[in-house]
Amino acid sequence: MTREDQKNGATGRERVRYGVVGLGWISQSALMPAFDNAKANSELVALFSDTPEKLDQLGDEYGVTRLHRYDEFDAVLGSGAVDAIYIGLPNHLHAEYTIRAARAGVHVLCEKPMAVTDEECEAMVTAAEEGGVKLMIAYRLHFEPANLHAISLLQKGKIGDPRVFHSLHTMDVEAGNIRLDPPEKGGGPVYDIGVYCINAARYLFQDEPLSVTATFAHGDDPRFTECESAASVTLRFPNERLATFTCGFGTEKASRYTVVGAQGMLTLDPAYSYEQDIRHELTVQGKTRKRTFKAGDQFGPQLSYFSDCVLSDQQPEPSGHEGWNDVRIIRAIHQSAATGRTVPLELAAEPMPDQSQTIRMRPVKSKPVVLAEPPGG
Repeated sequence: MTREDQKNGATGRERVRYGVVGLGWISQSALMPAFDNAKANSELVALFSDTPEKLDQLGDEYGVTRLHRYDEFDAVLGSGAVDAIYIGLPNHLHAEYTIRAARAGVHVLCEKPMAVTDEECEAMVTAAEEGGVKLMIAYRLHFEPANLHAISLLQKGKIGDPRVFHSLHTMDVEAGNIRLDPPEKGGGPVYDIGVYCINAARYLFQDEPLSVTATFAHGDDPRFTECESAASVTLRFPNERLATFTCGFGTEKASRYTVVGAQGMLTLDPAYSYEQDIRHELTVQGKTRKRTFKAGDQFGPQLSYFSDCVLSDQQPEPSGHEGWNDVRIIRAIHQSAATGRTVPLELAAEPMPDQSQTIRMRPVKSKPVVLAEPPGG
């Protein structure tokens, strides 16, 4: 494969060769096992970490021989050994590694949130465009059947005009977890789990918010000396639609949303999980129907979809611009909480997911997780 082939988005191969950068919990527990489901067009060929035990044990488990430290990143990308990378690093490193990969002509699937600041997002998008590579943000729910069916129900007018969105997303996080880093490093519940609520409101309303008002809580728990413990947010959308959500750490786990329309309402609970069945409860004119969507692999679909985009030279949805809009909203939330004022937003409309993007895959087989703990320990 020539460097020009890479810039044109064509690999000259049937499968896209991936390097996984950052071997934390999400990479090990969900992304890496998903290569088995996506093996028709995706291949795991390289791992990057500064922890030798992770490289050795995971290399053996997945049959990967290219095991590299972070200081070898540029050399490996320059060698043509990988076509794309998945970035599972801490939030404040997303921009740096995306830009370095794009400049090397390597495609990027980057975890959400896309980055920490508006400026970082702009630099990532610019680098991808100048490098002629695909940049996709890992919004796995853009391919998940239950959430995409929810979008379809609203588009078909099943609850009438959707007027109100409300979501609750909380979890417990143990002391020392990087999720408790200061906002300057992308820490805190808004960056970590609030982004799900923001993105869901946008794809359910199929629109961009006009303004944001937010309040933060901190409390006296020593875990929350550098970031908020919880946030309550209101997003005002066109046509007088409101989206509200509360996200927080240090509480019982919750993950649900409700959309209320003129003739009914729809609740998903849990809404954002990748390990549990997702339940729909649709109420129209006093009559309620329930449906359960069985848990499946949500990471294989995004790998397979992104690989298809690389192989066919198509722009992915969700793109870097999609992730950039969410980061703009996150920054506005922090500004509003700091000033006590409503912050206006001016966001360019982005393509939204719909039911045509649904990809169903069987649950992945669990694999050993090496030196990585879930958020709650």
